[in-house]
Amino acid sequence: MKFGDTSLFQDTFLRCLKVSDISEIFVVTNSAQKFFVIGQIQELEFDHPVENVLIEPEGKNTLPAICFGMYTIAEKFGRSVVGIFSSDHILDSDAMDTIRKAEVLAADNLVTFGVVPTSPHTGYGYISPAEPLGMGYMVSQFREKPNSEDARRYVEEGCFWNSGMFLFDTHLFFNELQKHEPEIFVTFDVADVPAHINGIYPTLPSLSIDYGIMERSDRVAVVRLDHRWSDLGNFNSIYDEFEKNSSGNVVHECDSVLLDSTGNLVHSKPDKIVSLIDVNDMVVVDTPDALLVCPRSSSQRVKEVVISLNEKGDERALLHQTVYRPWGTYTIMEYSARHKIKNITVMPQRKLSLQLHHHRSEHWVVVKGMACVQMADDQFFLRQGESTFIRAGIKHRLSNPGKLPLEIIEVQLGESVDEADIVRFDDEYGRE
Repeated sequence: MKFGDTSLFQDTFLRCLKVSDISEIFVVTNSAQKFFVIGQIQELEFDHPVENVLIEPEGKNTLPAICFGMYTIAEKFGRSVVGIFSSDHILDSDAMDTIRKAEVLAADNLVTFGVVPTSPHTGYGYISPAEPLGMGYMVSQFREKPNSEDARRYVEEGCFWNSGMFLFDTHLFFNELQKHEPEIFVTFDVADVPAHINGIYPTLPSLSIDYGIMERSDRVAVVRLDHRWSDLGNFNSIYDEFEKNSSGNVVHECDSVLLDSTGNLVHSKPDKIVSLIDVNDMVVVDTPDALLVCPRSSSQRVKEVVISLNEKGDERALLHQTVYRPWGTYTIMEYSARHKIKNITVMPQRKLSLQLHHHRSEHWVVVKGMACVQMADDQFFLRQGESTFIRAGIKHRLSNPGKLPLEIIEVQLGESVDEADIVRFDDEYGRE
C-alpha cells in the first residue's frame, strides 16, 4: 500500500535527505530486495551511489544490520553521527528538525527517540524517561509491549512509545558494542567490511539493538517526538492511519459496496468492486498475486503466512508483482504452472544477461522502443509491433540500444516458468 504517490521506503529516503547528503545515505537490505531498493531510488530521479546499498547475506535482526552500516560509514567518512531509520515508518517530515538538533547529545549518549503516545497502544514498546538532559532525558527503563492495563499505566506515568529510531556517534557506538557484545565487535573489526561480509555474518548471533546494547548501556538518552508516527507493524496499524468513512470502514483505491459492515480495511485494484455484507472488523487485501482475509485483531499473523510460503519455496514470498532488476523492471500480468506473461521494461543502454532456459520457450513482442536481440550467433533489431520466438535451450539476450525505455510483452510457455530456470553465461551486473 502507498499513502500517497511514493512508497514508505521512498518517504523514508526523502526524509533522510533533509539531514544528509545523498552520498551519505546507506541502505541495508537483502539480496532479494537489492534491485527493488535501487529501482525505488531511481524512480525518485536521484543519482544514488549503488555501493551504498549494503547487502546482508542473511537476516540476523537489527544489531548486525546496524553494525554493518556503522562500520561501513566509519571507514568511508571517519567519526560520524549516524541516524538509523526503519523503511516502513510513517513520520511527519518536520520531525527531522528535532532529530537533527538531537545531534548535540550524541557525542556522549546513544540517542533514541520517544514518541508522545496518543493512546495506550499495546503494539509498541515503551521508554521511561529519567532526569532531563539538555533537549532530552536519560533513559530509566525500556519496557516490552504491554497488555492493555499496563499500557494505560505507562501512558499515565509519562512514558514514550519506543520509535526504534536512533542517532549514534560511531566512536561511542563501537565502545558500547565492545563493552556489551565483544564478540560482535571483534568480528566486525576488519578493513573493508562490505568485502568481508559473507565471512562475517555466519558467525553472528541474531540479536536486536535493544537487547544487545540499548537496554544494557548506562549511556542512553531519549528525545521526545511530539509528531505523527507509526511503525505500521500490521494491518491494524494501517487501519488506524487511514481516514474512515461514516461506518468506520477504510476503503483504499477500489470501489466498494459495503452493506451493514463496519470497522473493515479493504484494499484492491481500482478497477475492481469489493462487496461486503454483514462483515465487521476484517482485513480484505486483494493484490494481483495474493488475497488476504482475516480479522483485524489477527493481522499480525501474516508473518506466519510468509514463513509457510518460504518453507514451500514459493517465490511470491520474496517477489512483488513488479520486480526490479539492474536493467529495469518486469511486471507479471498472468501466470499458471505452465505459462507466464510479463510486461518488461528495459532502461536505455541497458541489457539483460546472456542466458538460456531448459524448460521454457519465450515469445517477445515490442510494445514501445527498439529492441536488440541476440539469439545464438545472430543479432537483429525489432521495432514496435514486431516479434520473435526463442526456443528452449537457445542462448539469447535482450538489450535496449535506444535513448528511451524499451517495453516488451514476454510470453513464457513450458514445463517450468519460475525464475530458477535461468542459466547465465554473461552478466554486466555481477550476478551469478
